[in-house]
Amino acid sequence: MESLEQDAVAFLRSNAEAQSRIANESVDLLLSVADTLVACIQAGGKILIFGNGGSAADAQHFAGEIVGRFLRERGPLAAIALTADTSVLTAIGNDYGFEEIFSRQVQGLGKPGDVAFGISTSGNSSNVLKALQVARDGGMKTIALTGPLPNRAAETADQVLCVDSKQTPIIQQIHITFIHLLCLLVEKAIFGEE
Repeated sequence: MESLEQDAVAFLRSNAEAQSRIANESVDLLLSVADTLVACIQAGGKILIFGNGGSAADAQHFAGEIVGRFLRERGPLAAIALTADTSVLTAIGNDYGFEEIFSRQVQGLGKPGDVAFGISTSGNSSNVLKALQVARDGGMKTIALTGPLPNRAAETADQVLCVDSKQTPIIQQIHITFIHLLCLLVEKAIFGEE
């Protein structure tokens, strides 16, 4: 039991240290990414969000907060999780390969001025990278939410929010923190103080 307690305390400390680094290092970048999202939405664009596994769940969570609401009652904003339509995902995966599941949707749904928001804990997921590149080629802004640098998504995206940790669960927890902060900033920028 003592070993489990030590493991729990170590995990919580790792998370707290990562959260503290965010507060000290990432605020300006978060504000810049929020400005990109706000400009897209105010110009009539949408946010296309995608990732694999836990990052797929994060994409759906992010889209839900943007389209629904985060902290206040307000009108819906435009965001689509490209991870949520199993028929589309399996059709593209079957007909074109797993690497195409997001890029094909970006080509079909995206337009210049939209934002492609890729989430990858490694920053090296081939289907996320391909979608980011297709988005850039199509005149969209690209944002990547990743783990530690260096990674290929950081080389591909216009803006990168990275988490400097080697532990996937810590990276994912910080990703949710980033997502919630972006939702807060976007909501306040578009709708003002409640």
